[in-house]
Amino acid sequence: MLKGDVAAAVAKLKQQIDKDLLIMGSGELIQSLMQHNLVDTYLLLIHPLVLGSGRRLFAEGGPSATLRLVDTKTTAKGVVVATYQPGEPAGKAA
Repeated sequence: MLKGDVAAAVAKLKQQIDKDLLIMGSGELIQSLMQHNLVDTYLLLIHPLVLGSGRRLFAEGGPSATLRLVDTKTTAKGVVVATYQPGEPAGKAA
């Protein structure tokens, strides 16, 4: 369990371990880590299902990010697995 300054705790974990840290379904945590440039890869699973409402992963007013698509796969059930990495911040040359 992370306590206190979550971004600082995650930054420390990233330095201490040589494994991937995964976040599943926590938009608030992801947005907090995005603000501190602590997300290396975004793996988005896009299901072929429309429900009409729900909670946004990237809420209005949250941190913005330019993402670069690096890989896509489709499962037998039609789920698109899209892998993104942070791109250049807006206004910077590539």
